Amino acid sequence: MIIGDRLREIRETKKLSQGDVEKRTGLLRCYISRVENGHTVPAIETLEKMARAFEVPMYQLFYEGEKPPAPPAVIEGGSRTKAEWGSRGKDARVLRKLQGLLGKMDDDDRRILLALAAKAAQRSKK
Repeated sequence: MIIGDRLREIRETKKLSQGDVEKRTGLLRCYISRVENGHTVPAIETLEKMARAFEVPMYQLFYEGEKPPAPPAVIEGGSRTKAEWGSRGKDARVLRKLQGLLGKMDDDDRRILLALAAKAAQRSKK
C-alpha cells in the first residue's frame, strides 16, 4: 500500500479538499500534495494530524476495510526476485498508475499494449 494514495482516498471519501486538510492540520497544502503524490513520506506525528483531520482512527490510514489484511507471504532466502517488482517504493507507484490507466482502456487496447510489452521483454532478454 502506498500511504499517499490511501490518504488521498480517505480525504476524497470525506469530501475534503487539500485546503480543508491544511486548515485542520496546520500542514501546508503543497506538503499535503507532495505526500499524496508519493514525493514525501510523512512522519508518524504528521499521520496522527491527518487521522485527526479525517476524524478516523490512525489504523485506518494503513488498512483498507474493517479487518487488517493478511500478512504477505515470506520469500525464502530473503533475496529480492523479479516477481517482487512493484511491491514497494517507486515501482509500486508506477504499477498503481499503470493499473488505473489499464482500467480505463478497452480490451483491444489492452491486448495491443500487452503484445508491445511482450516484444519489449523479449528484446531485453537478448
